[in-house]
Amino acid sequence: MTTKEADRPPESFTVLDVGGTTLRIGSYAPATGHLSRVRRVPVEGKALHPDASVPELQERVVEQIVREVDRHGAGTGGAPHAVGIAFAGPVTAEGLVVAAPTVWGLRGAPLPLGALLGERIGVPVAVVNDLTAAAWRYAATEPEPFCLLTISSGIGNKVFRGGDVLVDPAGHGGELGHWVCDPSPDAPLCDCGGRGHLGAVASGRGVLAAARRAAVADPAEFAASRLAALCGGGHPDAIGNPALAKAIAEGDPFATGVLRGTLVPLAQAVSAVFTSIGVCRFILMGGFALAVGERYRALLVEELVRQGCFGLAADRVDALISLGAPDDDHGLLGAGRLLTTRTTRTTGTAGTISTAGGATA
Repeated sequence: MTTKEADRPPESFTVLDVGGTTLRIGSYAPATGHLSRVRRVPVEGKALHPDASVPELQERVVEQIVREVDRHGAGTGGAPHAVGIAFAGPVTAEGLVVAAPTVWGLRGAPLPLGALLGERIGVPVAVVNDLTAAAWRYAATEPEPFCLLTISSGIGNKVFRGGDVLVDPAGHGGELGHWVCDPSPDAPLCDCGGRGHLGAVASGRGVLAAARRAAVADPAEFAASRLAALCGGGHPDAIGNPALAKAIAEGDPFATGVLRGTLVPLAQAVSAVFTSIGVCRFILMGGFALAVGERYRALLVEELVRQGCFGLAADRVDALISLGAPDDDHGLLGAGRLLTTRTTRTTGTAGTISTAGGATA
């Protein structure tokens, strides 16, 4: 084989996105950036097995990934050249999953997922945080530094600058959702066990809780709202995120007022990132933000302008914020692009793929 042939990128990768409820798997072609043969299955985590112990859930998840990679390879005629995994939790540069609250709960020892899978699957494996992977997706089309923000059941962020994601090799960084924006003792409870975190206040789950509280506090206004109509005019507990997102997108004053309140700390967080490191591009993704759509972006811009985003005119603030792609392929595409960047045909031994510089966090 010539040097030129050896330096060509691999022909195919298997990429996975392991979340709290769903495992996605597909094939990624590095030559074209094309994603194909995507399947979705319930993840063998605590959502499916709520009574299982953490060690049991960790074993289930490892076995499921190995099984799904084997099954996927059977449909393509063999093992992939490498495997990339976007995982819902902080991950070190060595592929050690530090924690996975949505997958196997708050407690449990860190899991060397990259090393375990490299041994079991027999090809190079890269394990990255799911939002880190998503940032690599947008790095393909964003020429300037950017901050990716996800607003779904929780909130997370990653900054991409200088050709890499800005995180510590130990997995620290990109966790705006755990910034304490409400220090009161009765602040909303976060999934991590803390109180008053941005993710508990301004995520889709946080906005839903705020809407239910508002409906209880002002039943007359709620009853007259579009949100109530979408929920069958029933009890506040009948409010769900799909109806809430639709009501906000349609301009319902009641639902919009609730969202405005939760956007105050989110805008403060965006302003802090902008003023501290000078990132001038923020991309919004996540199920809740994208379900509301352009209305969500516009309301966040309004709040940033109201707060006086350090020295920027309103039109410049508007240019800061954009919406991401309306799909759930961020982790898969990002894992594929990261592998394309980090590997070549010369990566021929089993194990984890080195992503020095923090790219796996």
